[in-house]
Amino acid sequence: MGQQTFTLIEEITRNDGSKYTEIANMIMNGRAELAAECHFIKEVRILQLNIPHSAHVVNYEDYINERYQVPEEDMDHWEEWKKDDKIMTDFNAVLKENHIS
Repeated sequence: MGQQTFTLIEEITRNDGSKYTEIANMIMNGRAELAAECHFIKEVRILQLNIPHSAHVVNYEDYINERYQVPEEDMDHWEEWKKDDKIMTDFNAVLKENHIS
């Protein structure tokens, strides 16, 4: 699958009960739902739909698209996207722009 465009913010609950926030799109949200059905994660829920396509979102898209692929439907695990300190600045700015902290 080609370049992903991110349009939403979701909260993912790991199997240990801890949670993390991710910027994604409907395709990735669907894969996360599938991962939950397969017990790779506990659950996923959308926190914000149709986020503005700011410069911070574009930077984050570029970072993720360079490092990760959309998981196939027959995935055998859930891969949490790791972020370096530099991209966390953009990631946190997107959360702030969308009033999620």
